Amino acid sequence: MLLGGLGYLLPVIDAAHRLGYYVITCDYLPDNIAHKFSDEYHNVSIVEQNKVLDLARKLNIDGIMSFAVDPGVVTAAFVQEKMSLPGNPYESVCILQNKAKFRKFLKNHGFNVPVAEETKTIEHAKSIISRFRFPVIIKPVDSAGSKGVTKIITESELESAFLHAIQHSVSGSVIIEEFIEKSGYSSDSDCFSVDGKLVFSSFSSQRFDPTACNPFTPAAYSWPSLMPFAGQHELECEIQRLISLLGLGTSIYNIETRIGTDGKAYIMEMSPRGGGNRISEILKLSTGTDLITACVKASVGEDIGELGPCSYNGYWAEIILHSEKSGIFQGLEVDEEVKNNIMDIDLMVKKGDRVRPFNGANDMLGTMILKSDNARRIDAILATQSSWLKILVK
Repeated sequence: MLLGGLGYLLPVIDAAHRLGYYVITCDYLPDNIAHKFSDEYHNVSIVEQNKVLDLARKLNIDGIMSFAVDPGVVTAAFVQEKMSLPGNPYESVCILQNKAKFRKFLKNHGFNVPVAEETKTIEHAKSIISRFRFPVIIKPVDSAGSKGVTKIITESELESAFLHAIQHSVSGSVIIEEFIEKSGYSSDSDCFSVDGKLVFSSFSSQRFDPTACNPFTPAAYSWPSLMPFAGQHELECEIQRLISLLGLGTSIYNIETRIGTDGKAYIMEMSPRGGGNRISEILKLSTGTDLITACVKASVGEDIGELGPCSYNGYWAEIILHSEKSGIFQGLEVDEEVKNNIMDIDLMVKKGDRVRPFNGANDMLGTMILKSDNARRIDAILATQSSWLKILVK
């Protein structure tokens, strides 16, 4: 059973079908594209844990997964535990999926972590804000896709940022945390553990669009990461320590990390699911390692075989196509000099569709994957994107 119905599930469904599995999808949006490719669809909200459990028992499923669909991760763990299916401990997943619980766990176990505190009311937020050094980040404890996130530099901005965050919180709770200034690029990429051992780890150079209405939504990535190898090694050790402390088993993870200007290595987010934005698909292209097939096998308890270490065949990048304004999508214009580097364009919209400005991952128009044998070429392409790529919106 796959929770959700986004396009990110299509390669998961394809991998499952190649393995001979029968695929059931469920969510409350019957028009989602993945349901057209699964073998069976049920209209059940993926955040309704008991309803999903009832359906899973009725269908006698062998495994359940919420790949690249953040709202279903806790539900998947709940069903796994109740039905004794392969997966990670429910309590550990709850810690990873709640930003306040995660920060507390990291602090209690000696990880590098920003000063952070959870709050549910603006009155409480105002009473504790003096404990923080500005700038600070205000965000929901339980949202995904960078929704509801605001960086503030003065106390006068607190109330509007709090109200923005609380609107995007399922549980009605917000976290305030000191902003960790990064050295170089932050990273957002996928990793994999087998029987609690980190066997595949990847790091990216994550980029943002400072002109977007939400400048905290990732706008581009490149691999291999430009993060110093010493920082990558330290983070691998800390990720392994976190996996061991939480008793995690055979699983894929989407992990956001950074090296702060203070020289410390930080695990910012770690979710036991494949990342959005086609990250695992690009890692298969760039390294030859098929994390999607591995996590499909793991979800039903099959042996996944050997996963080799992360080694890249060239220099790769992904651009998250997005609009700066609302309007009607007309198409893309790409200069000839870059076309030879483009490996794939996956548009989620067509000409005539209404589009919105880039306020979160759900506002993306699609993705563009690029490759070069030269690291400087990839960096130059990303640095000059506005000169060779035009998103036409009327």
